[in-house]
Parts: sequence; structure tokens; C-alpha cells
Amino acid sequence: MTAVHDAPTALERLDRQPYTYVRRELVEPDWRRFPGWSHVTEAQWRDAQWQRVNCVKNVKQLRKVAGDLLTDRFYDDLAKDMDAFATMSMLIPPQMFNTMAVDAELSPDAFTEAFLNDPVRRYMLPVSSDRDPHWPSHPHSQRDSLHEAEMWVVEGLTHRYPTKVLAEMVSTCPQYCGHCTRMDLVGNSTPLIDKHKLSLKPVDRQDQMIEYLKKTPGVRDVVVSGGDVANVPWPQLESFLMRLLDIETVRDVRLATKALAGLPQHWLQPRVVEGLERVARTASRRGVNLAIHTHVNHAQSVTPLVAEAARTALEVGVRDVRNQGVLMKGVNATSDDLLDLCFALQGEANILPYYFYMCDMIPNAEHWRVSVWEAQELQHAIMGYLPGYATPRIVCDVPYVGKRWVHQFAEYDRELGISYWTKNYRTGIELEDPEALDRRYPYYDPISTLGEAGQKWWTDQA
Repeated sequence: MTAVHDAPTALERLDRQPYTYVRRELVEPDWRRFPGWSHVTEAQWRDAQWQRVNCVKNVKQLRKVAGDLLTDRFYDDLAKDMDAFATMSMLIPPQMFNTMAVDAELSPDAFTEAFLNDPVRRYMLPVSSDRDPHWPSHPHSQRDSLHEAEMWVVEGLTHRYPTKVLAEMVSTCPQYCGHCTRMDLVGNSTPLIDKHKLSLKPVDRQDQMIEYLKKTPGVRDVVVSGGDVANVPWPQLESFLMRLLDIETVRDVRLATKALAGLPQHWLQPRVVEGLERVARTASRRGVNLAIHTHVNHAQSVTPLVAEAARTALEVGVRDVRNQGVLMKGVNATSDDLLDLCFALQGEANILPYYFYMCDMIPNAEHWRVSVWEAQELQHAIMGYLPGYATPRIVCDVPYVGKRWVHQFAEYDRELGISYWTKNYRTGIELEDPEALDRRYPYYDPISTLGEAGQKWWTDQA
């Protein structure tokens, strides 16, 4: 007699999938769980100036905010990192800090453990024990790993792609991320890194940028960045954007700001919202696509305030708000973490998942970086769950080449962790190079991801 089995329920069928989507309502974590902010009102929390004034900039301020929640175990680990490894100085807005260890038990040992294991903390406030003990830096790591300053046509204006430029308006941000690709220029110097400085006055630098774009009609796309455009005084930024929109050949303008996630209060200020609407209306009238590109790396950072800032930008006429995250071990380098983040962005905050960059080859970043094959596996794992237009591409930003999908290499030596890439255009410094389009440019996997033979080879090279 044949056994009869009940058909699986809908929930059981979902459980058989590698990833199960469950809609999660956005929640603003309670900042009052931190002793230093126990009396902060909602009005203060929503105030951009209060957020900036109360950023965590040093260990003394960190101790004031955290009180007894963090033990010396954490501070000792942090001190070692700040002395020996940190490429970025400490600067964390309350909004960003509040998305760390959101569900942790409020006892010192338990909170310290949760804080050390927190994905947002891992990239915003790295400690010595996070770093790779054998290869903290890859032998081919560089301060300006993408050679952006080499491609400056005027100070701060990188002409890397034929039709696109990057305008670095300022060398500061409202927050400093440990993995910053522009760590050679952005932020304050650290014991390890003496930062480069922009030398021109902002008005002179912007004048030179505008003049270059006027006489270079092949450029149609301008990424206005830094640093972070949220640190450019709004009247100055609006003036620059209006001048950009006066250039007939400019058809796309993108504002790069992590502050939409790290300091959404800035983008909710009435004077900023009103100014953004003026820019958006002008862009629309002239047929220019205006977008905001932000930088969120974990679902914990997507809160109601972030969603409100994104919706507000869209309501006043910005065409798109998109996310460009960075793929990092210990932060988001699993398919579940990436999909949770993408659904929070797309489904709850109206932010389009756009790119996830492989972490760049800057000093002391090896513990964050993933190999090309790991990135390929992650791209495969997230396909089919999100709408096609909201499925992010994982890209490798290859030095002297640019962004490439992780499957686009020409050759890949898995044993040594060296991939080779080609390109179909010349950067501004290669216009006279006849071999630029035939050359194979190398990219290097983290040595810790290699097998025994590969690791031995690199050790012998060193």
C-alpha cells in the first residue's frame, strides 16, 4: 500500500529555498540605551547640527557615549589599531553609531562582545584583532589604489573614463569609514598615514573644473563627490550644480553622499531640501538626469530616517537614489546579508541597489577583501530573488582599467590569486599609449584566500 504524505505548506516550501524573504519593518534603534545619550530628545536627534556636534571623534568621546558598556578589552584593542593600522581617523555621527549592536544585552561583557562582532562597527571603527595577522596589507596595496590623482586634469577632477569625470569637491566627510578608497586624501592624518591635501581654494578649484568641462564636450556624466558633498556648504554646492547644468553637453549628474545613510538629518534640513528641489527642477527642465548615490553596507543602517531622507529627495524631483556598497568580509559578504540589505533598501527605503564594489587594495584592508571567485559565488547566489532592475552588480574596480563585472576577467590564476583584465578605452594618461587596449592589467586576491602553494609563493616573493 502506498504511503500518503501531506503536501508541504507554503512556509515549508519557502524553507527549502537557500534564502527566505521576510518583510521587516524599519526601526530607529533607541539611542537612549547609550548612557551618554540617555536624555537626548527626538528633536535633538533629528537636528543635523546636533548630530555633527556630537560625533564620536576620539576615545574620550567614545567613553562618554558608551559609559560602562564597553570594557577595557575593546579600548585596548582599539588603541593598538589606532597606533599601528588605522588609515582613517575616527569620526562617527550619532546616527551611524546608533546602528551598532542594536539588540545587545546592556551589561559590559555582553555588550562588548556584541559590539566587537557587529558588522557596522567592523568597518566604521576597526580594531587590531580584526586585521589579518599575517597579511594586513597586500604587497601590491597602494594609498591611491585606483590612481585617481594620477588622472587629475585639474586638481580634484579625475578624467578616468571617456565620457565620465569624478569631481572631488572636498576632502572631508561627515563620517570616516575604515575602508575608504580615498584614504590618501580624505580625513585627518593618522599615526600611519600623513594625508595629502587639496591646495587650491574651493572657488578656484571649482572654476577650473567648470572650465575643463566646457572645453571637453565628450564628457556627459559628472559624479560630484569628495569626500562627501554633504560637507560642502549648500549655497556653494548649489551654485556649482547650477553651473554644471548650464553646460549643454553634461547630461548626467550624480551626487555622492554616504551622509544619506550616516547623517540623513542633513538631507532633511529645510534649506537643503528647498535647494535640492531648485536643482532638481532645473535638471528636469534641461533634460539632465540627477541622481543621489549613497553608501550603505548593512541592513542595520537602513532606518526610518534614512528612508525619509531618500523619499524626500525623490519627492522634490531627484530622479533616482541608488546605493553603492562595498563587499566586505565580516560585514556583508554572505548572500543572506546582501539580500537582507537589498530588500531593506529597495522595499522599505526606495533606494535602488546598484553596485557592490570589491574592497579596494588599500593598506591594511586584507581582512575585509574577498577574492574574485568568492565575489562570483555571491553574485550567483543573489540572482533571482530581487527584481532584475534592483539586482546589484558586484564589480571589481581594477587599477588603470575601471569597474568590471566580476566575471569579465581575461585570465585567472586561482593558485596565485592573480586575475588579468582588459579594457576598451584609454584613460587620460594613456592617450598616447598604443598598447593600452591590448595590455592585461593584474588584480590580486587576498593571500589568505589562497591554498598552501599560493600562500607559499607569495611568502617566498616577500
